[in-house]
Amino acid sequence: MEPTKLFYERETDYVKYRPSYPADAINTILEGLGERSQLVAADIGAGTGIASRLLAERGVRVIAIEPNTSMRQAADTHPLIEFSDATAEATKLPNASVDLLTCFQAFHWFDPAPTLSEFRRILKPSGRLALVWNHWAADNKFLDEFGCILRKAASKDSPKKKVGGGFKPLLSSPHFTNIRRCTFTHSHELDLPGIIGYAQSKYFVPRSGSSYEQLILDLQELHTRWADDRGLVRLDFCTNVYLAKPQLYDFPKFMTRWRSWFLTKWWKLNKATT
Repeated sequence: MEPTKLFYERETDYVKYRPSYPADAINTILEGLGERSQLVAADIGAGTGIASRLLAERGVRVIAIEPNTSMRQAADTHPLIEFSDATAEATKLPNASVDLLTCFQAFHWFDPAPTLSEFRRILKPSGRLALVWNHWAADNKFLDEFGCILRKAASKDSPKKKVGGGFKPLLSSPHFTNIRRCTFTHSHELDLPGIIGYAQSKYFVPRSGSSYEQLILDLQELHTRWADDRGLVRLDFCTNVYLAKPQLYDFPKFMTRWRSWFLTKWWKLNKATT
């Protein structure tokens, strides 16, 4: 199945139950870019516009690039958001036309080499790239159990490997420099319909059949054991934001390979000490 079609018929659950992103993460992405009302952002792989709205609520004009028609149609309207039927590899935007380019929970679905080349083309020289992911918090027993339930229910026909491999292609790209990571934490509370809906927003989770019926039973049992007095369970997230600036000149090939090796080593060392 093509990545652009993975979330077909899951848009309602996506809108209602997917987590948002912490305010500090959005503020960090926008920090230093100037007057927000003068900024133009391209949110690539915008889905139903969860992150696009967070930017627009701060006064930024957003072009939300999303190739999935049903996801675009499910998005709430906002006067500062314009949805566009395009892809990460071919955004249809003019050269050097955006101040900020964001990908929230989406870059891993793109073909990284042409995507990063396209990103460099449409970003202004003074612009910024932000790749963002919400990850489940580590060493969390509830999320460990929840993940086991989802994996047990996973459809055998679902893609087993994501396309781009996370943020690592950014480290070896000749198109971007000054790469840095910022990390934030936040929580997402859900009732029983919410935890079922959140599970159903995952592209690999079945929506019918015996596996689906067992999934519902397992989630009901999980909720019974973990819900608080309000009937809510809490999902803890770590939000990683990778920021980069467009490279103003092309590196020779040998410099690109050296830079990639150095950044990868530095990143592993940095991760081990944080």
